Amino acid sequence: MNHIEKIAAQLPAYGLDAMLITSSSGERYALGFHGEGMLLIARDGAQYSTDGRYIEAAREQINGAQVVLTTPEKGHLAFAREYIEQKQLRNIGFESGRMTVDSHRKYTQELPGILTPAQKLLDELRSSKDEGELALMRRAQEITDDTFKAVLNFIRPGMTEREIAALLVYELMSRGGEKPSFDLIVAAGANGSRPHAVPGDQVVDTGMFITMDFGCKVEGYCSDMTRTVALGHPTEEMEVVYSAVLAAQKAGINAARAGVTGEEIDAAARRVLQEAGYGEYFSHSFGHSLGVDIHESPNASAKEKGPMPAGAVISAEPGVYIPGRFGVRIEDVLILKEGGCENITRSPKDLIVL
Repeated sequence: MNHIEKIAAQLPAYGLDAMLITSSSGERYALGFHGEGMLLIARDGAQYSTDGRYIEAAREQINGAQVVLTTPEKGHLAFAREYIEQKQLRNIGFESGRMTVDSHRKYTQELPGILTPAQKLLDELRSSKDEGELALMRRAQEITDDTFKAVLNFIRPGMTEREIAALLVYELMSRGGEKPSFDLIVAAGANGSRPHAVPGDQVVDTGMFITMDFGCKVEGYCSDMTRTVALGHPTEEMEVVYSAVLAAQKAGINAARAGVTGEEIDAAARRVLQEAGYGEYFSHSFGHSLGVDIHESPNASAKEKGPMPAGAVISAEPGVYIPGRFGVRIEDVLILKEGGCENITRSPKDLIVL
């Protein structure tokens, strides 16, 4: 699966003769392949250069682009320069949100034509997933659900956050995940008040919440899920907070559909937590888009004023984080459609007590 033709079809609308793609996620989206190379997509063709580490796989897996082998004597820019001159390309878009200043300076000096910022072209295409992409994300989410179910059988008092994180990685990989889609989060007890806590040597014990945020990649596409479970019977306050977060998530999911703004989706969930008295402890947005990258756009956040497109895949992850005490986050993944959304996360959300 690749998106060369989709990218090429958008070039006239942006006044471009070609698109230069150099980032790993851009390459994966465009080619369905990642080999640390350079891709040039013109209106009537494409060229991909890579080195000896990836050339055999590239020639086997890539369709729709000429694949060329770089050498110490002839690198990416030499091949790109030849292609630009051969096709008489003048206005060349580039990933302005991904390219460093030094790289831009080098490319400007060594490539003919005009380099034009064109991050929006890729971002808009990637914001709405096609059926091929959705199939991969559903599979990644299925693996993640199965992993959660399996890991619940192993969590015991005396384990560390790091040990639980290692179990999650093992289960994801053994079920067919290529790799984790981000650095996993396992946060027990007071560490749960840190939304992006790093798994450490904190020992889990009865009376604690354990928050696990994890996912995997399948053919480059991400899954994402968070569940907070109780080890031993929780306090009444812990149950109240959990219920408030779950109610907020359901409200956001009910508001999530194509055509509404990310701000509206976020507000629906935020309103529930504010009315429950926990608004000040919800410190991030309701959700983010995901795909090839774990964080893409558009987002279900207070800053997102434009309408969400059909086919957008977003997380639904409100949380309450009480400093020094505990935290709760519940996260699913949604596909936005006209009139509603599809929740592709199957794991139970009622509070699980281990």
